[in-house]
Amino acid sequence: MTADTILVTGATGFAGSHLLDALRGNPARIVAWRHAKASLSTRTPGVLWQQVDLLDRDAVRTAVRAIRPDFIYHCAGAAHVGHSWSASAATLSVNVLGTHHLVDAVRLARLQPRLVIPSSAMIYRPSSGPIREDHPIGPASPYGLSKLAQEMLGRHGLAGGAPAGLIARAFNHVGPRQDPSFAAAGFARQIARIEAGLAPPVLMVGNLDAQRDLSDVRDTVRAYRMIMERGTPGVPYNVCSGRTRSIRVLLELLLAGTTARITLQVDPARYRPNDAPVLLGDNSRLRTELGWSPQIPLETTAADLLRYWRSRVQEDR
Repeated sequence: MTADTILVTGATGFAGSHLLDALRGNPARIVAWRHAKASLSTRTPGVLWQQVDLLDRDAVRTAVRAIRPDFIYHCAGAAHVGHSWSASAATLSVNVLGTHHLVDAVRLARLQPRLVIPSSAMIYRPSSGPIREDHPIGPASPYGLSKLAQEMLGRHGLAGGAPAGLIARAFNHVGPRQDPSFAAAGFARQIARIEAGLAPPVLMVGNLDAQRDLSDVRDTVRAYRMIMERGTPGVPYNVCSGRTRSIRVLLELLLAGTTARITLQVDPARYRPNDAPVLLGDNSRLRTELGWSPQIPLETTAADLLRYWRSRVQEDR
């Protein structure tokens, strides 16, 4: 499937920036949106950058009408579950109202793009077993609620004959460029700062016993591309590894990559309200229908993450 114009919203973010890397060499025109406050840490050749605020309805309408995208990856939005408790209004605003503005702009321009909505496993009711796409819905956080609303806008908001959106329900994904407010990136940044002599050899941790379905972000965006190219509109796809690892195991992989002597210290502030002890996905639909499977082992992800933060710490110095 070919496209003349591909739009990536949130292109400076974690998944968005890796998606741009994955799209490198694509013959289509690639348009990348960023917010005014977002810095361009990476510049991908052949990408047209535009500064568009999704909360500015008129700006979104004008930009969509001008570029007329054939494919849209809607990667923009608030992504932190824990922060959504203290910033509920901001989370709901950008994830829901921002998506509404995008979908409405497409409708008004009378376009029929394929639109990928990167949703989240946080829309599901908590469970201790593998979660399939038909698992009961029951968000347990403002973030989960915002992603469910975003999904519904993507599924049903493209009126006027346009097809329904493509739904990618991502479970936890980690890797280089992730914000250090997330556990894996936070651990790697602390280790890099300790190695550089910028912090005492004490690593602050939260709940290390939580079991999470972890994927490398590069595998995740590869799934987004496969869903875009061959997925069925309106049908959700779990994007996950299909196995759990404890946060403790992830931390041990990072610590195995350093010779620094580091002590762990529990920080109660790093615990989340209503934090599920287990989050495990079933990726059968993605495997069977689209042929996707995870390619990057967690050991490689941890090594790349630590290498990234060592480089960032040196740059900051």
